[in-house]
Amino acid sequence: MMNFTVRFQFSCRPKMTFVGVIFSCLLVGCIALSSVGLSTVAQAAKPEMAADFLRTNCLDCHDGESAEAAFDVSKIKRDLSSESSIAAWIKIVDRVNSGEMPPADYGEVDAKEKVAFVGEVGDWLRSHQKRNHADLGRVQARRLTNLQLERTLQDLLAVDLPLASMMPEEQRTEGFTNIADTQSISHFQLETHLQVVDAALDAAFGRATSERPLFLKNFSARELCRNNPRRRCREPESLGGKAVVWSGGPIFYGRLPMTMARRGAWYRFTFTASALNSPKDHGVWCSVRTGQCTSGAPLLASVGSFEATEEPKTMTMEAWIPEGHMLEIRPADSTLKKGRFQGGQVGAGEGTPQNISGLALHSMQLEEIRPFGDVQRIRDVLFGDDAKFANQKRSRSLKVSYDDPKHAASKQLRRFARRAFRRPVEEIQLQPYLKMLHESIADGVSVSESLYSTYRAVLCSPRFMYFSETPGELDDYAVASRLSYLFWNSMPDWKLFGLSKEGKLRDPGTVASLVDRMLATRRGKQFVTDFTDHWLDLIDINFTEPDRKRHGDFDVIVQDAMLGETRAYLASMLQRDAPVSELIKSRHTFLNSRLARYYDIDGVQGDQLRKVSLTKDSHRGGLLAQGAILKVTANGTNTSPVLRGVWLADRILGTPIPPPPSNVPAIEPDIRGAKTIRQMLAKHRESDSCASCHRKIDPAGFALEHFDAAGKWRDRYFRVRGKGLPIESADVLLDGREFDGFDQFRDLIAAKPEPLARNFVEKLIVYGTGAAISFADREEIDRIVEQNRSSKYGVRSLLTSVVTSSIFLSK
Repeated sequence: MMNFTVRFQFSCRPKMTFVGVIFSCLLVGCIALSSVGLSTVAQAAKPEMAADFLRTNCLDCHDGESAEAAFDVSKIKRDLSSESSIAAWIKIVDRVNSGEMPPADYGEVDAKEKVAFVGEVGDWLRSHQKRNHADLGRVQARRLTNLQLERTLQDLLAVDLPLASMMPEEQRTEGFTNIADTQSISHFQLETHLQVVDAALDAAFGRATSERPLFLKNFSARELCRNNPRRRCREPESLGGKAVVWSGGPIFYGRLPMTMARRGAWYRFTFTASALNSPKDHGVWCSVRTGQCTSGAPLLASVGSFEATEEPKTMTMEAWIPEGHMLEIRPADSTLKKGRFQGGQVGAGEGTPQNISGLALHSMQLEEIRPFGDVQRIRDVLFGDDAKFANQKRSRSLKVSYDDPKHAASKQLRRFARRAFRRPVEEIQLQPYLKMLHESIADGVSVSESLYSTYRAVLCSPRFMYFSETPGELDDYAVASRLSYLFWNSMPDWKLFGLSKEGKLRDPGTVASLVDRMLATRRGKQFVTDFTDHWLDLIDINFTEPDRKRHGDFDVIVQDAMLGETRAYLASMLQRDAPVSELIKSRHTFLNSRLARYYDIDGVQGDQLRKVSLTKDSHRGGLLAQGAILKVTANGTNTSPVLRGVWLADRILGTPIPPPPSNVPAIEPDIRGAKTIRQMLAKHRESDSCASCHRKIDPAGFALEHFDAAGKWRDRYFRVRGKGLPIESADVLLDGREFDGFDQFRDLIAAKPEPLARNFVEKLIVYGTGAAISFADREEIDRIVEQNRSSKYGVRSLLTSVVTSSIFLSK
């Protein structure tokens, strides 16, 4: 967790011992907010012919302890009273409908019986779920995620603290953290919530009532160098009037102690740099990171990267730097020759005779900034236009006052509660907070401290922590929140509040017109990153570290560029309303010179990502050939066609694969390289209990074997000595289409875009509503997909159709 130093404290803050009281109130409030009745939904009668069909076509193989794939049809409940029985019936319908069951060797099923079975059981499932949705809502009570809480507090209080770092890691379901059914709330989580609220309020009130100027300092090259010019250390050395860092291995080499943050804040640093001894065909790629840069705190946070050239250039970057952390700027291209330095410390002039590449810093400016609002905005948010500020004796803080404290503070509380609860607040709901505020002022507590304590109570309310939605069609304010948390992961702005007040947000045309505006905002530009971090598991990019012996040219600069490639590619698709088939195949991607060199693509210059056209024989283009995707679907050392095939089926093709039976052992790679993974998987594919899933998994996994664990193309497996075995990627898709290699596989998948469109729609609905796709949702999803056939399933058109759908506009 990240600690924040706070200099603005209130003696009236409630102690943490009242967490239990708030927890009880929270549970009661959540029940009220969810508007969930406790009566059992009436069960519709099971179709009469279902039992006969199962008895005739399924029980021979799926009955008793020896049932195939441990799926005993005889034990399935004959009603829909539990989620497990619903899931079992859906599984049966899907497998019968796809022709997967009964298997071909069992004998052909009468076509009319099959259609009747699928239709009647499907109607039974659909009608049951629709009744449930009408009575209870499709989405249960849903609270703000860590990211949503952070951004909501940032926008509500005009502060910029990275609050999510203070909270425990969240459970992810289908990649997402906002699924209502798997969210929980505990005393520990509530205590953490209070700590986060306190940190945000302390920062806001502290800044609003302080006269402290923002930090600003300019550093010359000499000031960026080590204090003792002859000392062996890891700071830059002074050479030719510049602060020089050579290409080398010592950890934290290039740290700049003079940039250590006195207080946690956002900083803008502008620096001029040039390269020393650049390679012939490119510049010196350098990383910019932050951390304590000591052996006791080895982790560093990436800020960015750049390519230094012989000609000096000036760069500007912004980052949150915690108190006590500093910058580290160094050559970080793993393909550069590294200098030899004794004992992990670098002596003055050691790099010069070794003729290694280096970085020369000419100057730097470090400036504290407030990206989410200046002091005046914070004061408007907390105190309104009527507040007066005066200096307090013997203090650098300001005293807040009103001509009519009770009336002005009450007015401000109403405004704050309306924004925090994201809807108008009825007077009866506001009374406890008004009472608290008035009693505090009457007891002689200052108006600022009284507002602080009352705001804190508001921010602990379930009306703030949870979405306020009732079963059926959402009201305008709930629609505004659905839209804002989909696109921004934050609260609605005044524009959305205004449209809600005017009653315009239940009009699909109005909602559709908001898409462009919301994506164009500062928060909207983060939509692609927020969505893909979870949909594509990009949030796990740091989970593995490629083996240096096998992937010696991989480094943090390459990894950052890979993330940038995927995000820029998808942002471009969204902007152009590109057909969904481009998720799989295209003749362009986004590269800078370092990533292009890593991919063995010539002709790309500069350190900024730019659109690059690919040659016809290139294997790149589309998500499946992008390094970020390939890295998160591998373990850093080996690749697994099973893991990649399962990931592709779930995240791209929309055909989730169930977990393997408990009695089936996992496949371990042959570290000797004597057998390919394909050879070891042969037994799995021959087994009846495994083949049904492996026919879906293996073709994609084998095709992707042409990419190693760090995203580079290969024709053979790695072997320490001698040539590794060749990649065998030919296979057959489930529908019978054959392919020979990754390129043909990609062509076949892109040629049938409808499954890609359906999956994209489903992921957007899950992300935007906080509920998994139900059987009853399928009709509306079919309508959305069909509606966009003429646009070749443009991704922006699909997004617009999702936010105007009945699923999105209903609880």
